[in-house]
Amino acid sequence: MLITNANLITWGSENQILTGYAIYIKGDKIHEIAPEAELVQRYPNMTRVDARGQFVMPGNICGHTHFYGAFSRGMAIPGEAPKDFLQILDKLWWNLDKALLEEDVRSSALVCLVDAIKHGTTTLIDHHASPSFIDGSLDVVADAVTKSGLRASLCYEVTDRDGEAKMQAGIDENVRFIKRLQAQPESRLAASFGLHAGLTLSDATLDKCAAALPSGSGFHIHAAEGLADQDDSLARSGLRVIDRLEKHGILGGKSIAAHAIHVDAREIEILADTGTWVTHQPRSNMNNAVGVSPVESLLRAGVKVGLGNDGFSNTMWDEWKATYLLHKSANGDPRRMGGYTVKELAIENNAALAKVFFPEAPLAEVSVGAFADLIFVDYHPITEMTAGNLPWHILFGFNESMITTTIVGGEILMKDRELLTLDEAEIAAKSREVSASAWKRYQDMF
Repeated sequence: MLITNANLITWGSENQILTGYAIYIKGDKIHEIAPEAELVQRYPNMTRVDARGQFVMPGNICGHTHFYGAFSRGMAIPGEAPKDFLQILDKLWWNLDKALLEEDVRSSALVCLVDAIKHGTTTLIDHHASPSFIDGSLDVVADAVTKSGLRASLCYEVTDRDGEAKMQAGIDENVRFIKRLQAQPESRLAASFGLHAGLTLSDATLDKCAAALPSGSGFHIHAAEGLADQDDSLARSGLRVIDRLEKHGILGGKSIAAHAIHVDAREIEILADTGTWVTHQPRSNMNNAVGVSPVESLLRAGVKVGLGNDGFSNTMWDEWKATYLLHKSANGDPRRMGGYTVKELAIENNAALAKVFFPEAPLAEVSVGAFADLIFVDYHPITEMTAGNLPWHILFGFNESMITTTIVGGEILMKDRELLTLDEAEIAAKSREVSASAWKRYQDMF
């Protein structure tokens, strides 16, 4: 296709805003970028998509999410409200995930994928849990991703909290799915090996997972999200969380340590030395009152930090804004976490993280050879917008309602706010039906 009448935001190594240019997409990649008149003359019979003067820019990337958490929206937790992070896990998440059966897993994934398409998040790195439906659960999520047309990396959360049989089933599900994609690669699907967190994983289980990891893959684990994780790690092993994960072979250039809030200087060194990825989820961290990750210190030490949402809505510009504001407020210093640093997390670092899973072509940039993952944004700046001040326009001007069209791999998933691959009304109706049963199973656990 040929995208015309666009204002291009390129991101990439040198961000540019280009007017009067068009994009020629061939297959799933950007084939040419040139002045519109040249491309129209060169490809007179090519299908054209008129951007109507909107901004055309790369789709957003989410470095850590949980599709399975969708049914928590509006759900009442019996009894007193959880008083700390461990109670949130125990009363909410560790019962909700047990309530999920096959149809719940499918519906949870689909409603999150609808949300992602509507809000311009084109690549997602998911972390799944459903202890009552483990075997084949990643295939169900993968089928939903394929139907949506989005790009996603998937894993299953291994934990000891549901017994040895389910721990082993979680290992088997990760290994099976990773090997499935290694044997038959799919361009918009990838996999890693999921682990819950050190506080629900014994040393023996960590060793078992490290031994089972298929070659070429890495782990995706929550690390030092709450102080309880550090307390547990020290009690179990005499080691802090990151030291313990390093000892058991969990860290590395293809592994993600989500959150990394309560880490000390030596742990930061280990993360940098091992090339382990960290993802920052500010809205979730505020909601759980677990603290603030030392993102700027991590970056200064050379740790690769990306941006996720931890299962919040797939409106990644909201995550930008929360990051920008949280660190200023927490540190009492308006100079902290500037717009360029937020952009570094959300654009450069998330693109590099996504390329771990989708190495064939660049993501999050409009360049020749990059994946054609694009969004149209109906934004009308009221002040001058340049390549240099764009982060502040996103922080203070952009919002998800402005996204009108979403394209992944050259396939239009939403055009002029109309979803083309998923039926939102049908998915929402089915979700309401199956979530009612899931809520009943959840309530019966108390």
